[in-house]
Amino acid sequence: MRISLLAAALVLLVSGCPDKPSTDNSKSVFEPAPTAPAGEAGAANPHAGMDPGALPAGHPPMGGAMGGAAAGNPQMVGGIAAPSAAAGQGAMALTWTLPEGWKETPPANAMRRAQFEVEGKGGKAECVVFYFGPGQGGDPLSNARRWADQFQQPDGKPSSEVMKTGSRKAGEIEITTVEVTGTYANTMMGGAPEANQMLLGAVAMGPDAPWFFKFTGPQETVEGARAGFEALLDSLKAGAAAAEKAAE
Repeated sequence: MRISLLAAALVLLVSGCPDKPSTDNSKSVFEPAPTAPAGEAGAANPHAGMDPGALPAGHPPMGGAMGGAAAGNPQMVGGIAAPSAAAGQGAMALTWTLPEGWKETPPANAMRRAQFEVEGKGGKAECVVFYFGPGQGGDPLSNARRWADQFQQPDGKPSSEVMKTGSRKAGEIEITTVEVTGTYANTMMGGAPEANQMLLGAVAMGPDAPWFFKFTGPQETVEGARAGFEALLDSLKAGAAAAEKAAE
């Protein structure tokens, strides 16, 4: 009987003790990623340094909340949600006039709004138009530097230090341009680096998000098609004008 009374007393003593404050300061491994600093575009994105398509070649850095899936579009490209089907369409669209001799080909993925082949004396070049939706893509200068640094210079200097940038307008559309030459070493494309290559790039500010024009290939071909690329940029139309043009 004495043992039973002792056991009961111990039970009452333990159950009546207040909870001890926790001293565990460790964080859960499932804690959400921190918010990125303002300037590049919203929440941190683990794909920020990747290229589009696979992301394959030419993907501008992704900033902001992920588009597409949240907007009801489940299509994914390289693990990243494609832009909403409504984004960049109608009043939010950009249209352009295709230069003579440029051949339109089916876009390789949903991140590419259009792509073109251009034949020239140096061989075949490619111009790709990327669009990622509102809040995506990063600022024009960051994209210019990233594109340039996909090239290697003979003296080993960073291509972002020798690239040429500029600005122009097509109506009210603000456009940032970039060009660089060298050995194209974009590892996302696969294969060996190619010498004597050239980039003509542009970031055009559309009604709801930037559009990215990346023209790359043999220097002789791209240089020879410079006038056509610039004419394409000059022909850009946005919003209602674009919708009207598309309906013709």
